[in-house]
Amino acid sequence: MKRCEKKISQSSGTDFQKAVWNELCQIKKGEIITYSDLAKRVGRPKATRAVASAVGKNPFAPGVPCHRVIRSDGGIGGYSALGGVSAKRRLLKKEGITID
Repeated sequence: MKRCEKKISQSSGTDFQKAVWNELCQIKKGEIITYSDLAKRVGRPKATRAVASAVGKNPFAPGVPCHRVIRSDGGIGGYSALGGVSAKRRLLKKEGITID
């Protein structure tokens, strides 16, 4: 079990949130996906907004890398961890990704 998955299994999130957070652990450094893609990965292709809400409630950022999820239109989306969207941009830039 990956380190970030172990943290998640011991958390107090809902089963749905834990499924989303576990899938975040699978996104490799330097890779980005959309909230819609993430919804498909967790088997809930029509639940994009619910997935985005679960991502926003990730208590383990940036260790569980929710900063690697962006909007379908290519926009950066939100980031609820310390530093907000500016921190998300910085984290992505460190991984070689620039989002306008």
